Amino acid sequence: MAPFLQSIRIHAAGDEAAFPKRFVFVVKSSGIDKFNLVPDGLTNHFLDEKTGEKLGNRSRREGALVDVPLAAHKLPEKLSVLEGFKDRLTIIQSLSGVGFRGNHTKGFGTLSLHDSEKVAVAPTLDCLLGQHLSTGPYPMYGMAMNGRLLESGEWKPEDTYCYPNLSAYAAAKPVAYQGSPRKAFLELFGAAVATPEQLEKKIALNGSLMDFLTEDARRVGKQLSGDDKERFALYMESFHSLRKIEEKKAALTDQIRKHAPKLTGDFDLMAPSARIESHFEVASAALIAGLTNVITLRPDTLGVKYTELKLSNSVHALGHLQQNKASNGWTGHQARMEIEKLHLKQIAKMAEKFAGISEGNGSMLDNTMIVYMSCSSGDHHCAGHDWPFVLLGGMGKKLKTGRYLEYPKYGTKGHRTVSSFYLSLMQAAGMKTTNTFGQADATLKDLDLKGPLQELMA
Repeated sequence: MAPFLQSIRIHAAGDEAAFPKRFVFVVKSSGIDKFNLVPDGLTNHFLDEKTGEKLGNRSRREGALVDVPLAAHKLPEKLSVLEGFKDRLTIIQSLSGVGFRGNHTKGFGTLSLHDSEKVAVAPTLDCLLGQHLSTGPYPMYGMAMNGRLLESGEWKPEDTYCYPNLSAYAAAKPVAYQGSPRKAFLELFGAAVATPEQLEKKIALNGSLMDFLTEDARRVGKQLSGDDKERFALYMESFHSLRKIEEKKAALTDQIRKHAPKLTGDFDLMAPSARIESHFEVASAALIAGLTNVITLRPDTLGVKYTELKLSNSVHALGHLQQNKASNGWTGHQARMEIEKLHLKQIAKMAEKFAGISEGNGSMLDNTMIVYMSCSSGDHHCAGHDWPFVLLGGMGKKLKTGRYLEYPKYGTKGHRTVSSFYLSLMQAAGMKTTNTFGQADATLKDLDLKGPLQELMA
């Protein structure tokens, strides 16, 4: 109960700076359309000035930085579900992340900003934040609709762990995401909702199994030398990590039981919107219970079909349609917007839960930042010249909220990169940072791109 009791002490003391900070990264595929993120009353630099047609990649028209409060502007249709959170909403447009590969996705490069589409070559932002912030058993926790499986055969992503090539603790250390809402529930909350008899049996079994494996492994280790011994030591670390996770979860049992969601048949539904809703419900409960401080959600991938919207087209196919008609009569642009609205609806529900939990003079939402973004910047075929982000929540008043920020076009004076944005999040979370994050864009060598986004920092 130590983490829980510590949070009670902080709450009673009213020390706002000491409240735990949390992040939720919601990373969709195939880009987030940027032209329908502009609030009413502002010039839309992502439309052709004469024809009104939507511009493509590298699309922002020439113009200076746009930095305006949202209070005086109605949110665009896509973000209307967040109207009640306008004071804690921030829209950021036209940051760039160029210089690493990824036709449909930047892969690990999305959160590491390295040329790292399929193989992790550096730690990712979510894992770094998780290691810095989390006191629970999981530094960060990921849930995905789809991804690469460790084994083929009859397994499906909704049945087991998968690798969406998105998060990594270090080079060659990718994070496995849970694809099944039911299994995520059991993994995170199972011990807390079990009967005392089941829990005792589980602890006894896990303890004896771990003891056996550890002792057996030590005997094997004595027979090894050189590289084999080093590799085996890394293998052994995994057993110790598992035991630490179980020990931390056991210490949080009462707290976990209090905040565990109800396990229902909805966790087994296969419609994309139902699985996404279940993922968000499990993620919210895990953050509230203190099992982790950082969660990354992958709400769709290129092959997902939103059949509940009467779309037989995959997310990938919709990205190519643009003004052409999808199976239900919508244009490709409208279909993409309706899918994004499904995600934003769940983000709004999550924010409402956090806003209802008091922390000091504010709420849990004031210390939690939800980041809605894409692994593919603002276009289906990503080049990374225009990367939009939607932020909801707070970070202990370290970041300005309630604003619309749109940076100058790629390559022009005043343009900034995703690197600076990630530095802003890291500094707001209390991390020590260098002047840059990830690999630099050689094309922008004449621009000052060091440090965080000053327009975002409080």
